[in-house]
Amino acid sequence: VQLQASGGGLVQAGGSLRLSCAASGRTFNSYDMGWFRQAPGKEREFVAGISWNGGSTYYKDSAKGRFTISRDNAKNTVYLQMSSLKHEDTAVYYCAAGRWQIATPQAVDYWGKGTQVTVSS
Repeated sequence: VQLQASGGGLVQAGGSLRLSCAASGRTFNSYDMGWFRQAPGKEREFVAGISWNGGSTYYKDSAKGRFTISRDNAKNTVYLQMSSLKHEDTAVYYCAAGRWQIATPQAVDYWGKGTQVTVSS
């Protein structure tokens, strides 16, 4: 599975962005998908995940109520809608795929290249 993330950019605090991740490969709909992020000088951390059929979603506590992950298996694409963005959300965001719940980097089988999200305060 190859993953390509897009949609990052510069946004003011309180604003919104939608990230997209397009996947190649015929087995996309057999993977849990998720988003991680990494800020400068910090470890990569889990943000949100979604089960292979979209029936289950899970989030980092600070993302609950502000971020929404979704997927369209017909388009081999997963999305992360981010709203009420804060300066501390600034990071490189990475799309990820794994066979099971991918709430940790160790559970990820495939990584996409990151997309930068910068939130100005």
